[in-house]
Amino acid sequence: MSTSQYAVTAAGIAAIVWVLWYFLYTSGPAVAATVAAGVQEVRITVKGGYTPDTIVVQAGTPVRLQFYRDETVDCSERVVFEDFGIDVLLPAFETTAVEFTPRAAGEFRFRCGMNMLKGLLVVEPAGGDRRPSTSPHKLHE
Repeated sequence: MSTSQYAVTAAGIAAIVWVLWYFLYTSGPAVAATVAAGVQEVRITVKGGYTPDTIVVQAGTPVRLQFYRDETVDCSERVVFEDFGIDVLLPAFETTAVEFTPRAAGEFRFRCGMNMLKGLLVVEPAGGDRRPSTSPHKLHE
């Protein structure tokens, strides 16, 4: 192989490694819910394939996730919380409320309809009882 072929191959491998790192190992900040009128609420903008990686709420209190989809990419047209039986269409350039009440503490995965965008819903025990967790997110320590 010539030097240019080695350079092109190395650049291709570097690009593949970067894409894998970006989509599999980077994480954004955790977002804690705010409570208003007895409902925990989080506003989430879905744009450029981004959603918060981690949303933190408390068990036993209703949750309202306000998803604003600021794009038309097919991958972000649905949000799925399998553990709660939620599969909701997110129309482009509209806000869609997803409401449920988590009964038990734990960590629950959520994803897009194509299973490419993924996140984590951290449900803490009701009340002020915070306990150590295996979650690597700062709001859940």
